[in-house]
Parts: sequence; structure tokens; C-alpha cells
Amino acid sequence: MFYEPAKRNHGLPYDPFKALTVRPIGWVTAMSATGETNLSPYSFFNQISDRPPMVAFSASVGKDAQAFIEETGEFVCSMATWDLREEMNQTSAPLPRGMSEMAHAGLAPAPSRLVRPPRVAASPAALECKHVRTVPLTPIDGGEATYFLIIGQVIGIHIDDAFIKDGFIDTAAMRPIMRTGYKEYFVATPETKFAMTRPEGGGDLRRVGEAQAGGPGTRG
Repeated sequence: MFYEPAKRNHGLPYDPFKALTVRPIGWVTAMSATGETNLSPYSFFNQISDRPPMVAFSASVGKDAQAFIEETGEFVCSMATWDLREEMNQTSAPLPRGMSEMAHAGLAPAPSRLVRPPRVAASPAALECKHVRTVPLTPIDGGEATYFLIIGQVIGIHIDDAFIKDGFIDTAAMRPIMRTGYKEYFVATPETKFAMTRPEGGGDLRRVGEAQAGGPGTRG
């Protein structure tokens, strides 16, 4: 099938767009200038750079997380896992501003090192972030943005030592969950993990630069 999203001519009961990607969940803690704390999950989330390390998530208009982050310039992303799936879901409840989603979901906070917002204590990993910028996702044909991309630079990382094996992070053992379309999620497990080696030079920015300059990295 083929359809044009703007025309909504897919002929299906629901728009399938979100079902065509699998997205990690940004479980974002933010704190207002007056100390109110918000914890909410965002499935439009991912790492976007590693030099410097940056993450981004997008929030629809009116979300407390965006307002708090822009007030204080800080946030934390805790990993949402299979063991915490119910608690993660509960933090998406539309609570009044100032009411704690952590308390509502029965979660304990843990202090961060470099930023004020707390992390989820039970989560095996968390990223402490400083706000870089907010980008309105304005449609190409004009009109007001209904989503905003919040970009943060990671300045501190927490990892549960139980998941460090022989110097490597055993991500699959953490069993992170990912969102797709409708009400559906996926979970990463050790049984579904696999590895592949890139072709020689794949992902090496230095070789790409050499190729563009006609140097040793050029393919003949």
C-alpha cells in the first residue's frame, strides 16, 4: 500500500505511521523553578549524537516537562524496562501540575549528581542532561507547530554495576522496552540480541573525510 499522511488516505482504522518504527522511551524527569517535579514517558526519543553525547525527545504542546526544562535548563532520562513497565505507564496519567507522578506510580526517587531533577531509583541507567535548545516542529506547508523537539547534552551517566560484564554494558539484560504503534510495545532480551561487524572502515568518520578529500579512504 501507499498513502500520503497529509491526506489520511490509508484506508485503515488507525494511522499506521507510528507502527512503522520501534522507539526507545525517554522517561523524563524535569523540575520547575519552584521545585515541582514531573516524570513522564516520551516515545519520540533517542540518542542523536555521541560527540558530545546528546539526546532528544519531542513533546506535544502544553507538556509540563517542556515548560519545566525551559525554566531550569535540566532534565534526566531514566531507562524504562520490562520490570518497570507498569510504573512507566502510570506516569503517563494526566495528573494536575505539581502532583508527583513518581509517588502516583509508587516509584522512589534517587538524587542526581549534577542536576536538580531526580532519577528513577529502580531504573538500571539514567542520563543527566542540560537543555541545549527547543526546536518547534513546524509543518513544511506552514501552520503552528504541535510538537517541540527538546535537545539535551548528557553531562552525567548512572549505570547499575550489575549490568557491567567484562567491561561492556549488557543492555539486553536490562530488558529495555520500546514503543511502536497503537498500544503495542517491544522488549529487548538476551535471547533476541545479535551482533554484526561493520565492513572495514564503516562508521569511521576519519575514513569518510579521507574519501571525500580523495585520500586513502577513497574507494577505487
